[in-house]
Amino acid sequence: MRAILLSVALATVCSLLGTRIAIGWFARRGFGQPIRHDGPRTHHVKRGTPTMGGLVILLSAAAAYLTATIVTGGWPSANAWLLMLLFFGCGVVGFLDDFIKVYTQNNQGLSSRAKMAGQTLVALVFGVLSTQFFADGRGVRPASQYISTTHDWGIKLPLIVVLLLIWFLVTATSNGANLTDGADGLLAGASALIFGAYTIVNVWQNNQLCDSARPTVVQSQCYQVRDPLDLAIFAAAIAAACIGFLWWNAKPARIIMGDVGSLAIGGALAGLAIMSRTELLMAVIAGLFVLETMSVLLQMISFKLTKRLTGTGRRIFRIAPIHHHFEHLGWDEVTVVIRFWIVAGVFVATGLGIFYASWLA
Repeated sequence: MRAILLSVALATVCSLLGTRIAIGWFARRGFGQPIRHDGPRTHHVKRGTPTMGGLVILLSAAAAYLTATIVTGGWPSANAWLLMLLFFGCGVVGFLDDFIKVYTQNNQGLSSRAKMAGQTLVALVFGVLSTQFFADGRGVRPASQYISTTHDWGIKLPLIVVLLLIWFLVTATSNGANLTDGADGLLAGASALIFGAYTIVNVWQNNQLCDSARPTVVQSQCYQVRDPLDLAIFAAAIAAACIGFLWWNAKPARIIMGDVGSLAIGGALAGLAIMSRTELLMAVIAGLFVLETMSVLLQMISFKLTKRLTGTGRRIFRIAPIHHHFEHLGWDEVTVVIRFWIVAGVFVATGLGIFYASWLA
């Protein structure tokens, strides 16, 4: 618990101060955000706002985790290094996308194929390492070959199927976070809630770990997870780094997270879900990301289907992702963000409720 508290304190301070430094550094070098032309008109004033602020979240969270772990007498576990692989791997893909946008001053960065190729490489390397290596003394590897909600269930899946599922989770979650990052403070605030929830989940798993010497552990309800406390420390660091960043990212944003932050956050979330055996539960805890992604998919399907049938494409929403739809309806951006934070909080509370109810059952 000391490591978690220290990690939160360090990540908050580093992110709060580091973002202020980054704002001036990026502004002096002209690293300004290009804005999509078809987006809400109120967003056009954001053109030129310093971007790639997600770099501060990555560096603050990683530094806080490493410092807190080592200072309290521990050492980073295999789970932590694998989570860092996803965190920074997806962040590198996002950084390349952001840099191209800034360099060309065009909202089109990496091609969709190039971005997907980068995410796929990171996901597959993580998948192979986490399922085939780094077993602990109990024989538990970072990732399992079963589908999980709060515990593994069903039959053991072939490795190729597991790698496909890991690929889907990493790409879907990182892109879902990326789609959510479209309004000042929306992703940072929602991510703080989501990673805070995973801190609670991992602490609980650590206290109810299988083969634990604690007399209170019920073996029929225990969790077969490797290094959950390390996952909790890292999740807490990411949540705190998002809070420190939010101070400067709240409307009117002094800096924008960029793809380097959103893809990294989504990748780390997928890693936490996979290594804590809560892949299906993650769809509830991070329900806001699912909602944003589904709005884009439904918009595309509706437009293409109606265009093929009638010759005129019809859209369900005025614009997707869905938070932009409400801005087009006349909601103020701050109103949209706060209400979507409430939605994210409801999903998080529901997910934690399911997790605890599963343990009680």
